[in-house]
Amino acid sequence: MLGRLVLLLVQLAVCWFFGPEIVKKLPSFGPQLNIFMYAVVFAILAWLIGVLGSIVLKDVAQPSTGKLSFALVGGLIGAAITLFPDVTRAIAGVVKGVPLTAYPLIGVVLGYSIKR
Repeated sequence: MLGRLVLLLVQLAVCWFFGPEIVKKLPSFGPQLNIFMYAVVFAILAWLIGVLGSIVLKDVAQPSTGKLSFALVGGLIGAAITLFPDVTRAIAGVVKGVPLTAYPLIGVVLGYSIKR
C-alpha cells in the first residue's frame, strides 16, 4: 500500500514538472487540442514511471498495457472536462487556482490507479 502511494506521488511530480517540457517540444495543434497532448504525454509518463516503480518499489506490480489505456482514457476525460467552461468554473469555485493542465493529470493518475 505504501509503495503504491509513493508511486502515485512520484507520478504526479514527474508528470507535473516534465510533462509541459515534453509538450513544448511537440508540434502545437492550437490551444483547444494542446490539452489533449498533455493527456497523452502524462499517460505515457505515468506508465513509464509505473514500470520503473515496479522495479524499485516493493508491492508494486509491473503495469500492463491495460493500465496505459486506462490512464490514457482517464487523461482524455480530464482534458475533455476543460472544454466545458461551466464545469471548470464550478470546480474553480470549490478549489481555487486549479490550472487547466491539472485536469488531464488527475485523470491520468486516477485512470492508472483504477486498473489493477
